[in-house]
Amino acid sequence: MAPTPPTDAELDVMIRARLASLGIDLDQLPPGTVSDPATGSPGRDSVLASLRSFVRGSVSTLAAYQLPAPAGSDPAHAAAHSQQPAPMLYPSISAEWRK
Repeated sequence: MAPTPPTDAELDVMIRARLASLGIDLDQLPPGTVSDPATGSPGRDSVLASLRSFVRGSVSTLAAYQLPAPAGSDPAHAAAHSQQPAPMLYPSISAEWRK
């Protein structure tokens, strides 16, 4: 069963939180979809729509990526290897995350 994709509202919360952690406040942009003629800043709604589209496209593409199974091997092994955790400089700190 495929996971339920996030709603626009859920993506907006995630995008705003991620941008806030970087010090970017979307509330500084003009409201709506029309850009500000004086500064050329895009509208807040158009920026969020663009970022939602980017996140949806990136996540589905990355989630679908798997290593091809070597010739003569079991495809289940290739799927397991493609989901291995990324190498870390200090792997001991990730031990708690994997429990």
